[in-house]
Parts: sequence; C-alpha cells; structure tokens
Amino acid sequence: MARLNINGKILDVEVEPDTPLLWVLREQVGLTGTKYGCGVAACGACSVHVDGVVTRSCTLPVSSFTADQKIVTIEGLSPDVSHPIQKAWLELDVPQCGYCQSGQIMAAAALLATNPTPSDADINTEMSNICRCGTYNRIRAAIKLAAENTKRG
Repeated sequence: MARLNINGKILDVEVEPDTPLLWVLREQVGLTGTKYGCGVAACGACSVHVDGVVTRSCTLPVSSFTADQKIVTIEGLSPDVSHPIQKAWLELDVPQCGYCQSGQIMAAAALLATNPTPSDADINTEMSNICRCGTYNRIRAAIKLAAENTKRG
C-alpha cells in the first residue's frame, strides 16, 4: 500500500513498492496524460512535478514517495487548461503527434515557475525532453509567449 498526494488528493494505492510512479499514475489512478516513452528517464514523456520540481516518473519506485510530497500530473496542472503554458501551446499549435507534449508542458511549467523570463540558453538547458517530431522551435516560442503573457498579467 502506498499513500500519495496526487493533484491535491491523498490516495491510497495497492501496489508493489518497486512499481514505478508512472505505472501507478496510469494504471492504478487512471491518469493517462503522463506517457511512457523510454523507461529509462531519458525522453521526458513521463514528466510530472514533485514538490514543484519536474521529475521523470518512469524509473522512480512508488516507495520513494510520501504523502507529504505533492505530485502534480498534466491533469492537475490546470483544471480548465488555463495555465499560461497550456494557453501558449494552444495558441501556437505546438504539437504535431502530441505524444511527448504533456511531458514538455510539465517541463516548461516548471521552468517558468523558477525562471519567469528564460533566455534561449535557459530553455536549452532546462528543456531536455525529446520530441521525435522536432517541434523544438514551436516549444521555445510557446515558452517565450507564456513568459510574456505572464509578465503582462
């Protein structure tokens, strides 16, 4: 049994302690926005926030989490797609296939939370998720648009 704080709700899930958080989110909790990509924490499709820090969930065992830690998935980022990053993603039509985009959005949201006006170098450093479609230029533009819109209020 694991007790987790997911998207602001304390949940008890019955799983083996070595089950990766990704599979708990998808299979036990039913939050399928977080995607499986590589299984080795390299691609970022499985990115969630843990206490505000972007974290790749595919290799972290559920036993490494406590109910005190706040886990936020793409479903919990905003109840109505009103997060500035989500709005910019929609405005600029960022995704092609869309598979990696929930992880990209979670990484971008974490970046803006710690750096509200990131430079190109900041984006290059922090946005290490892989997009097989190559939408990196649109991702960068959306991050900058979200930062600009947030600054304007």
